[in-house]
Amino acid sequence: MFATRNQEGVCIMHGLHHYEVSVEWTGNLGDGTAHYTGYRRDHLIAAPQKSTIEGSADPAFRGDASRWNPEELLVASVSACHKLWYLHLCAGRGISVLSYRDDAIGDMLEDPDMGGRFTQITLRPVVTIRRGDDMDAARKIHRLAHEKCFIANSLNFPVTCDATVEQEESKRSA
Repeated sequence: MFATRNQEGVCIMHGLHHYEVSVEWTGNLGDGTAHYTGYRRDHLIAAPQKSTIEGSADPAFRGDASRWNPEELLVASVSACHKLWYLHLCAGRGISVLSYRDDAIGDMLEDPDMGGRFTQITLRPVVTIRRGDDMDAARKIHRLAHEKCFIANSLNFPVTCDATVEQEESKRSA
């Protein structure tokens, strides 16, 4: 592992990173998993110094629709990783991102032998940049952000990005 400093003088570590989370099942209704329908799929996801996430299975698998499921968290992780790289790369090129929203979608195919697997994730960010900033560069940076995304690089299925970049509207006088 080694460290460098960025333009602002902040130390950046390079190399191996280690992550720890705890997942605690909270769905025992009294008889444990004695029967397939006799327990809830609820769990808590925790990590030091972070808010706890209430999780469950997808409702298709007897989960609680009001809680996050692992499939949603996977899609959210890919989307958030891409966004963080995009913002970083734009900032480094003098492009000011004013808003960023991604309505990402993921497809999972059930398989009777394997259980299931994701077949694709599509990111659909809509980005607004400052008026006068380079629109072409802002569009191209999505490709670079995708190449650098740690999460997308770890997956064995396609992740695509269908981005829209807009410039802020000019301010109108009253």
